[in-house]
Amino acid sequence: MNILGIIPARYASTRFPGKPLVDIGGKSMLQRVYEQCKKANSLHDVIIATDDERIAEHISGFGGNMIMTASNHQSGTDRCAEVITKYLGDVDVVINIQGDEPFINPKQIDDLAQAFENPSVKLATMKKKIESESDIQNPNTVKVICGNDGKAIYFSRAPIPFKRNIETTITYYKHIGIYGYKKNILLAITQLPASKLENAENLEQLRWIENGYEIAVIETAIENIAIDTPADLARVENYLKTQ
Repeated sequence: MNILGIIPARYASTRFPGKPLVDIGGKSMLQRVYEQCKKANSLHDVIIATDDERIAEHISGFGGNMIMTASNHQSGTDRCAEVITKYLGDVDVVINIQGDEPFINPKQIDDLAQAFENPSVKLATMKKKIESESDIQNPNTVKVICGNDGKAIYFSRAPIPFKRNIETTITYYKHIGIYGYKKNILLAITQLPASKLENAENLEQLRWIENGYEIAVIETAIENIAIDTPADLARVENYLKTQ
């Protein structure tokens, strides 16, 4: 099975313009993500997908592989789909890796890729147990609930499930934004029109669920450090000091 890792990277960002190029301990965030992905045993190749010449020049500078994409994509999934139409090698599965997690653990990528050893899995993502009440209440922390079969039932920015019975013990899970798709499924879901639930929560995976696509959810115990704003750089610098 040929599994391609794709890192969508765009320069424009409302909260942090130029984020992929920010320096983290002598390397750009994008280079760190790329190098971590190259350590994953499951990926036969890693491609950075960008629409920006500044990012493209930087990728060439550290010897990364890239494909230029259109600038009008609404999501990383759409950007990944364009890469598939241009990539010359054989691809069975695509892993979409966030470009703002410079220390992503390669094991997470391998664990997600392993889900596709089950031929019934067409889409997959990850979840992690939430440890703090503030994360449960934080709308920027996306929550997910799953059935007994490990498939996603719903994703939300709200705390789900709502705990009407306070005596019930509930474990809350946050969604980890790494996706795996069978190639044909990736091309199919990007042709779907935006859905009502997607628009309400601003979560593209709800479009897939509304259209009947099952999403396998793999649990991880690994905590990632994502960079959403310049203020998050302080956490990253503290992390580097411990390594």
